[in-house]
Amino acid sequence: MASMAVQLLGFFLGLLGLVGSVVATVLPHWWQTAYVDSNIITATAYIKGLWMECVWHSTGIYQCEVHRSMLALPPDLQAARALMLLSCLTSTLAALVSSAGMKCTRYARGSSIKHVLAISGGVCFLSAGMLCLITVCWTTNDVILDFYNPILPEGMKYEIGMAVYLGYVSACLNLMGGVVLCWNCEGRPRNPLHLPHHRHPCPPLVFNTINTPNTPAPPYYPPAALKGNYAPSCTSLSSNGYRLNDYV
Repeated sequence: MASMAVQLLGFFLGLLGLVGSVVATVLPHWWQTAYVDSNIITATAYIKGLWMECVWHSTGIYQCEVHRSMLALPPDLQAARALMLLSCLTSTLAALVSSAGMKCTRYARGSSIKHVLAISGGVCFLSAGMLCLITVCWTTNDVILDFYNPILPEGMKYEIGMAVYLGYVSACLNLMGGVVLCWNCEGRPRNPLHLPHHRHPCPPLVFNTINTPNTPAPPYYPPAALKGNYAPSCTSLSSNGYRLNDYV
């Protein structure tokens, strides 16, 4: 029961990480306008994401435009797109595989492959968390380098957006879910081949009664009593009526 509860905990942590990764990928709040120096009070704010760019007006109106050309995007933005998509797909695969490998499901119940599926789902959650973490760390590094670049104008500097922080949280949830699923190894079957254990049969009754002290030993016949107890052959001297003892 404790092992099943641990598996459920790891699965739901990974599932929350999956939802967070999808939301962070869709949201445009990856880069937002930095309010420094003369830009402290402004009527508009620019927000950039992986798929669109938005302009926020002080009246509360959002105007967004989707990136029309993928090849015209910067290489770092293309890489961030690919990594986040891989993270979401890997998390989805991890959720499907781990749900089939948990003890609370009926799939492959009583088979050794169930434990392998749970471990595989944990590894997929770990991979998805690492992909998401690499993406948000890379984006954070670019934003910080541009922010402290003295050559870059103040109007072109951005700050870390809300979607990046959500990506950090999602990556941590995926990593924790994967660690919990992989750590839960005590549910592994001890006899993976499911071979029946047979007890060794008892030896026959004859061998059990020979060594007992109350059983009498078999009679002993000395060799002299057995002397001459054989049929004479046709070629021997005794077959003609002669004995070798009469002449020696």
